[in-house]
Amino acid sequence: MVSMSTDGYEEEPRRRSGWLIPLAIFVVTAGLSALILIYYLAPRPSFTGERQSPTARNDLVALSVGSLSLRVPANYLLYPSERQGGEMKEAAMMAVLPDFRGYIDSDAADFSGNAQDSPIVFMLVHEDTVNLPEAERFKRIYLNYVVDTRGKPGPFGLTQYTFREESGYRGEDLFVGADSRGMVVMHCARLSQNVPSPNCLRDVPISRTVALSYRFKRAHLAQWHDIDQGLLRLMHKFHTHKSAQVAR
Repeated sequence: MVSMSTDGYEEEPRRRSGWLIPLAIFVVTAGLSALILIYYLAPRPSFTGERQSPTARNDLVALSVGSLSLRVPANYLLYPSERQGGEMKEAAMMAVLPDFRGYIDSDAADFSGNAQDSPIVFMLVHEDTVNLPEAERFKRIYLNYVVDTRGKPGPFGLTQYTFREESGYRGEDLFVGADSRGMVVMHCARLSQNVPSPNCLRDVPISRTVALSYRFKRAHLAQWHDIDQGLLRLMHKFHTHKSAQVAR
């Protein structure tokens, strides 16, 4: 990680790099977040002919994302190509609240719908070369785009921040909590006429070069801690290296 210089005697061109680095990190991170949302909300490019198609099969599929090796039951994987296993840059998954089980046939209506209280949690395990820890992303990026950096007491034991309307996160709130491993950072769309079924999104590093991004309905924000714990337990369960730990 490149750190910003604090040497007040540097020449003007050098001082400019102090804001260029966090700006570059913001652009990359915001771009990745946008791509993740697009990935979830839109089908894969039509030239592949592939659409999200969950299955009730529960046989284990061996796959790897970057350096992370996983054995995932087929009913957690969203795309038929992923259920073939092997190496891939990302793997899209789902789990069903409240017990984080895989897909079964009775979930078809929830999966195809977009209800405000849908129990479906969508996950994306993906390579991430930036992969900032949540606390660092919060301080370096998000705090630059909120109305009040002090925040205010929010619901469910969280601290709430409102993004400025001129920022790329307009129409969203930032929620910050903590668990036994450190800071938990989520940004959630606000309910509006244009967003009748808002989601919350979180990005969690799970190795040096691999991250877990997941989204759930804002209606389930009260369960944020249970969702945090449940999904991280799933990742540990899927991980084929017992000695590996989820990074924070």
